Amino acid sequence: MSVTLCGRKAQAMRKFFLRALLVLTVAVLLVGITQRDRITRLLAVNSLFNEDVIVTNFTSMDSMFLTRTMDGGTAAPLPIGAPLTMPAAWEDFAGIRRVTGIVVLQDGQIIYEDYPLAEIEDGDPADLRRISWSMAKSLLSVLTGALLEDGIIDSLDDPVTKYAPSLADGAYAGATIRNVLQMTSGVTFDEDYLDFGSDINRMGRVLALGQSMDGFTQDLRDTFAEPGTDWQYVSIDTHVVGMVLRGATGRTIPELLEERVLRPLSLDQPPYYLTDGDGVAFVLGGLNMTTRDYARFGQMYLQGGQWQGQQIVPADWVAASTRPSAPTATGITGYGYQWWIPLGSEVGTYMARGIYGQYIYIDTARGVVIAVNAADRQFRDIGANQQNVDMFRAIAESLSNGT
Repeated sequence: MSVTLCGRKAQAMRKFFLRALLVLTVAVLLVGITQRDRITRLLAVNSLFNEDVIVTNFTSMDSMFLTRTMDGGTAAPLPIGAPLTMPAAWEDFAGIRRVTGIVVLQDGQIIYEDYPLAEIEDGDPADLRRISWSMAKSLLSVLTGALLEDGIIDSLDDPVTKYAPSLADGAYAGATIRNVLQMTSGVTFDEDYLDFGSDINRMGRVLALGQSMDGFTQDLRDTFAEPGTDWQYVSIDTHVVGMVLRGATGRTIPELLEERVLRPLSLDQPPYYLTDGDGVAFVLGGLNMTTRDYARFGQMYLQGGQWQGQQIVPADWVAASTRPSAPTATGITGYGYQWWIPLGSEVGTYMARGIYGQYIYIDTARGVVIAVNAADRQFRDIGANQQNVDMFRAIAESLSNGT
């Protein structure tokens, strides 16, 4: 009798565990189904920069993340000029720096264009929209200048909390709009891409999981300096610029940017932003446009903010935003309002710059714009940025020498 009882108990236990396993399996499957997109985006973030997929990933961000497409106006091709013979070192340089797209303009005409490493079976690689990374910061600067001119923002010396009151209890409580434009907020933000637990990587997971970028920013509490005193590159400062513009207008950044900047430029392809789960644009690095359209944007700035007879942004803002006004240390690249100024540059030479080798280099005196997209996994190496600048200078100077 006792043996039979033990057998029944064992059988009941097996049934219980089988049912529990079934319930757990169903639960896991349900979570997998309902959270599939989040899991996919998280996996994409974790493998985004892997050597075997980075080139493809940088032209297909819309297949991995939440996005918002914008109206780039009625497409109008850029004119073609006399072809440029590139410097002898260009091919080796392009291979080392993993260039995926380059467009060189002089006087608004395309004089050189190439798409090395293009991974496309059908269509034109020129039509691929490539991730901007931090070049997007410079486009947001342009929008800021336009809204300042419109009187929607009263002053760059207004506190950011005037337009983004949700920041009042956090690290940005004492910062002004000028501070966040110049990266002098004094907010502590670890930008180490190699550290899984860094702030920049935590922010990437917020984006991938469809959480709130605003909430992430509001939760920042630590500062390392008084606002306006020290310069330190803090990408989240640019998100605060976006919060200010949204708060001042009650509109989204994609709406504002397409209306004030993008439509008048008559872009080749409709651009798009990566967004968080609330539909808020990832303004500090999530813009995607063609290399031609990055060059077109640079040409507008070279022309003092004017395009096809329309003043997109005041010429005074172009000059102010590209002047090295931030208190950067001696001997490093200068910084303005979300624009970089290379060391030793003439007035009117400046650039937008993003990780992994994204650049819009503008030489006003020579009428040259160079837009480059890349998948350079060695972009952090000492001297890598200077190598890019040296090549851009060589290209521009070859044009001034008539070659």
